[in-house]
Amino acid sequence: MQKSDQAPEVIEPSPTRGRGRPRAFDRKAALAQATRLFWLKGFEATSMTDLTEAMGIGSPSLYAAFGSKEALYVEAVGFYRESYEAYVWGKFQRAETAREAISAFLLDSAAVLTGCVEDIPTGCMVALSSVGSQGHLELGELVRAARAVTFERIKARLEQALADGEVPIAADVPALARFIQTVQFGMSILARDGAGRAELEAVAHVAITGFDARVAAASF
Repeated sequence: MQKSDQAPEVIEPSPTRGRGRPRAFDRKAALAQATRLFWLKGFEATSMTDLTEAMGIGSPSLYAAFGSKEALYVEAVGFYRESYEAYVWGKFQRAETAREAISAFLLDSAAVLTGCVEDIPTGCMVALSSVGSQGHLELGELVRAARAVTFERIKARLEQALADGEVPIAADVPALARFIQTVQFGMSILARDGAGRAELEAVAHVAITGFDARVAAASF
């Protein structure tokens, strides 16, 4: 994942009456802290006090920089995907075959979801989000669209494999893609519940075996 060469955006909050000029803060670093908090606790359980303490700013500064808690969550989802999805999708996108792509996707997920790649919370922020069922319809649509990306990417890769003759024409590509998506989302829940990398890698290997079996069955 490439890092930007641009200097971090620095926000200088407006002075509060009776106090000196507040110290400037790094907006990107503050967003990273907010993302981590939403990732760990979810939208509803994350209070404004939690956010201001984690981000190192006051409420007026948070509203001035991000607009609202909802707008901050939208930015946090974008930051999450921009910062971490390459860990899961990088090898998938570079793989020469669909099987290699799916194997890489699941095995890399086992490492990333359990925090073995970087000091990050366990599980997937997007897969675990329940914001849509908490009365925040627009945010719910946002995370549903983000979750749908997993299915669409896998399906597109399998359709390419179909066109290349790697996967037989009788293969049910949407069902296979949904199967892999479901396994990966389930791995996210298990990781949050404490399952380790080796346990999730074992799940990945079983899923790959199942994928092979379905592809082979479609050949007859």
